[in-house]
Amino acid sequence: MYRRNSHQLVRDALADTPVVLVNGARQVGKSTLVAGIAAQSDAHVVSLDDATVLAAATADPTGWLASLPGSPIVIDEVQKVPDLFSAIKLMVDADRRSGRFLLTGSANVLLLPRISESLAGRMEIITLEPLSQGEIRGRKERFVDTVFADELPRWGGTRRQARTAHEPDLVGTVLAGGFPEVLDRSAQRRRRAWFASYITAILQRDVRDLAHIEGLTDMPRLLSLLAARVGALLNSSELSRSSGIANTTLKRYLTLLEATFLFRPLPAWSVNLSKRLVKSPKIHVIDTGLAAHLAGHSEPGIAREPTSLGPLLEGFVVGELRKQSSWSNARVGLFHYRTLSGREVDLLLENERGSVVGLEIKAAASVSNRDFAGLRVLADDVGERFTRGIVLYRGDKTVAFGDCLHAVPIPALWEWS
Repeated sequence: MYRRNSHQLVRDALADTPVVLVNGARQVGKSTLVAGIAAQSDAHVVSLDDATVLAAATADPTGWLASLPGSPIVIDEVQKVPDLFSAIKLMVDADRRSGRFLLTGSANVLLLPRISESLAGRMEIITLEPLSQGEIRGRKERFVDTVFADELPRWGGTRRQARTAHEPDLVGTVLAGGFPEVLDRSAQRRRRAWFASYITAILQRDVRDLAHIEGLTDMPRLLSLLAARVGALLNSSELSRSSGIANTTLKRYLTLLEATFLFRPLPAWSVNLSKRLVKSPKIHVIDTGLAAHLAGHSEPGIAREPTSLGPLLEGFVVGELRKQSSWSNARVGLFHYRTLSGREVDLLLENERGSVVGLEIKAAASVSNRDFAGLRVLADDVGERFTRGIVLYRGDKTVAFGDCLHAVPIPALWEWS
């Protein structure tokens, strides 16, 4: 059992909000997290994965809710009956006590306006991601807060080496990803079987629940194409040609994949108007283990073709910082930065004060001055808002490359806690 760093976020939300929704992809641990909280509050728990319960809730959402005993009420997979949100709104408007409803869902309600607008101002949404590297190791990471601090911690030495001597190598960590059930399987064959079943279940259950799709067989191929393009700019026309899916249909499919949390585009940063910046998002998927499975990557394959690690490693870092941003003290947005002349920064963090940290991700064990070229362009562009630029790499020590520029080992992502 993994202790989730979002556990306290859910408890805090229940203390002052009538409705709390924990949403995220299938099998990231939503039900386990909520069940633990429900057991401590003697809540009444129902799941809409139960066909009989689903039929009753669908037939008469308001009457079904009224028949449930007591409070709080936990409803698992609530997106299966969209009309429940309106029924919950009526009950909450009549009684605004905090913590009345704790919901879970496998569809992003922010992309489903009819649902999200029903409980505006009454519901807090907490997105649960696959396990972070800190959660796997039993710690709460603070990398996001640390990179906005005045000084960075030093790195290296025997203490750190001893602490990580028995951890899996970075390639194995990236290929495993963060789905709890995958991490419980040591055999690669069994992991591949889980991923294959997972994709089938998502497409057959959640996507069909959200929208009727003709030609569902196109979706696995589209997912594989996205996985092979992790870290690349989203080019809908090229993707349409490669997949054979019409552009209008492609956009609909991408929206559905995003609504089920499989497709997680990284938006372009375009606040600063002093330069003409690329506005296309970057392609990322929810988990590097899933991406590697879809794209056919393996440890032997990466050993033969080391350049294939780079995009996966970028997706891994983006995923880890997306997870950490949900519990960090600093409220940050995640973006990528690219000028029309081709200068780019893999990942940009911007906090609520407008301060910026740039991150480049390198699969190499050494760093040179030219690896900071994009970060220097970003620093010139944002001026005083630039806090620092970091190149994350596969080395074993932190090295300064001038004012506010540092090379930092990748394990700092979970070791800085």
